[in-house]
Amino acid sequence: MKKALVSACLLGVPCRYDGLSKPVEKVIALKKEYELIPICPEVQGGLDTPRVPAEIVGDRVINKSGIDVTENYKNGAKIALDLALENGCKVAILKAKSPSCGKGMIYDGTFTKTLKNGNGVCAKLFLDNDIIVFTENEIGELNENHSK
Repeated sequence: MKKALVSACLLGVPCRYDGLSKPVEKVIALKKEYELIPICPEVQGGLDTPRVPAEIVGDRVINKSGIDVTENYKNGAKIALDLALENGCKVAILKAKSPSCGKGMIYDGTFTKTLKNGNGVCAKLFLDNDIIVFTENEIGELNENHSK
């Protein structure tokens, strides 16, 4: 069975910054075709749940209290990448807009819910290492292109 890394919050694990989850039935249903390996790079990088929200500002990740949490994000991304490589994962389904997992569009660092082009720390590391990243909004594309 193929394996895919999945943002744990999309599978119902309460690990988001606000202490909640964002379960998505289409993501959970992928367990019929994939072994789903849950990850939360922010927690794996040593951050608590709940935690102060953070956004990418320049090349740093800063939380709303002004604390630089870049190293936590980098460490969590590296742990997630190691897990992907150990398990031979070629695909990841990650939480859209997240400073860790967002792909294509992320919050702009102003904490005003304004989006900008960019990738979260973990998503970027995955893409740089040839792991195909989808968000929960792109499950149709995963099914069309990678279910063969």
